[in-house]
This record gives sequence, C-alpha cells and structure tokens, in this order.
Amino acid sequence: FFFKQKTAYEIKECDWSSDVCSSDLSATVCLATVCDTTAAIVPPTLTPTREQAWSTLTEYTKSEALLRHALAVEASTASYAARFGGDEELWRVAALLHDFDYEIHPTLDKHPQDGAPILRQLGYPEEVIQAVLSHANHLGIPRETPLQKALFACDELSGFVHACGLVRPTGLEGLEPKSVRKKLKQPSFAAGVDRNDVYEGAELLEIDLDEHITNVIAALQPIAADLGLRTGADA
Repeated sequence: FFFKQKTAYEIKECDWSSDVCSSDLSATVCLATVCDTTAAIVPPTLTPTREQAWSTLTEYTKSEALLRHALAVEASTASYAARFGGDEELWRVAALLHDFDYEIHPTLDKHPQDGAPILRQLGYPEEVIQAVLSHANHLGIPRETPLQKALFACDELSGFVHACGLVRPTGLEGLEPKSVRKKLKQPSFAAGVDRNDVYEGAELLEIDLDEHITNVIAALQPIAADLGLRTGADA
C-alpha cells in the first residue's frame, strides 16, 4: 500500500565562484558535500476494495464474534448505498473497518481514534476514516455524509437484529419488526446495544424505525450462515 514519491528538488552544479549559489524557480539545491537522494516513503490514497478491507480487518481482528459483527454491519450498510447514491464498494470498506482496531484498542480512550492513523498509513481515503471515526458517539464528530449516517444507523441495529436471530430456531426467517421492537424494550436482552443509537439511527436516515428494521433483516438474511444463524431448514 506504499509507494515512493520522488523529491521535487533537482540537483544542479553550483557556481562556486559566486558568493551565493545560483538557483532557479524549480527549487534547485546546492550541496557542498554529500546529497541524500533517498526518496521519502509516503502512503498513497487507495481506491480501496472490499478484499483489501477484509484483509486489514482480519489482520487486526481474530474474534469470531467481532468478524461476524463486521459482516453484519457491512451487509446492512451496503444495502443503503444505492438508496442514498453512495459507492457500495466504498461503503462496504468503511463498514468492515468500523471496529477493525477494537481488539487492540478495546477502550473508549483509544477506539476508534487510535485506529485512524493506522488506516491513514495504509492509504485508506479520508472519507472512510471519517466514517469510522464518526460512528463513535464519544468523539462528537458530526455525521454529515450519507455514509456516516448509514454506518451509524446500521451499527447497533445490525448487532441487535443478529442477537434476535441467534435466539430463534429459524434465525431471521419470519422475524418481524414488532418482535425486534419488543426486544428493544427488554433492557436485559443484548444489553450492550445502545437503544438510543438505534432510534437515532433511523432518525438520521429519515425513515421509520420499522422500515429500518425490515431493511436490516433483509440485508442479513443472505449471509445468515456466515453469521452463525440457523435457518428454517435447520429447525
């Protein structure tokens, strides 16, 4: 993910007979001794692919639960790309990477802000990095782009819908929004999910909560097996 950028300077022979080395507007440099021509290594800006994001994710994340969560958020976030005129591949990248550093930075004083420099070093575009950062409430970053809004809206709800599917003999098959809303009112169920984030997410997307739940269920169903969910055939 790295490339070498040539220096903008040109090395020319100096006129040592004058008091001042001659130079031109192309930033000529005069060196009396040794010139270090080693090119600086700088990170490029990637046009990232889903495969690159998955590789980055699995390099830093080994937990099956976290990997499944990333897949769930990817599927649901990507399902909104066409609706809001987004680049589906880019949205998948951001969703896969939103918690990529959680295993190495499991506390709010580090996650996800300390993961951002890693993504920059790897060359991920700022649009992806800002989406990753803005999904964290404690950073207080305004969610202004459709990608930022969709990622935030799909994060907690994807985890909650996944949890609903895990306790049903048929997984997500036949799961209805009213059942999900009922579970949302039970504080002990999937207690780690912030209910306020779920409600706020639907408001950010300017859609009804039931519609948002329906969309997330539909997005997760094709990858049910990857999420460890049963299906009707298993019942």
